[in-house]
Amino acid sequence: MNYFELRKEVSFVAVRSRGPGGQNVNKVSSAAVLYWNFNSSNLITDQQKALIQQKLQWAINKDGQLYTRSDEFRDLERNKNRCLEKLENLLTSAFHKPKKRTATKPTRSSKLRKLESKNRRSETKKMRQKVR
Repeated sequence: MNYFELRKEVSFVAVRSRGPGGQNVNKVSSAAVLYWNFNSSNLITDQQKALIQQKLQWAINKDGQLYTRSDEFRDLERNKNRCLEKLENLLTSAFHKPKKRTATKPTRSSKLRKLESKNRRSETKKMRQKVR
């Protein structure tokens, strides 16, 4: 996915920050909220849209837009860039396919080791019993 093209499709809203900034926090809107209407995007396939809908439903609002918020920095531009980074991380996690596990059988030596340890444990417990 071309993230330069993605930047054209997203919209930003500047809101009041709850992060660092001292008294300036109450006066300046330095936090950024990113909104992306992924359903109308031409950058991703229908399958990818379904994956986003399924895996990132917690980050989708009632209007069907994916959103992220950043108020880590004192200036709006850095917060916008951080929102884009967060969106990129969300998309990579949503599109990640875990490696398929191939079933394997235990090796002969591991079976022998298991039996030996069981025998050793058995002998230890037998020694604790009363002598007959």
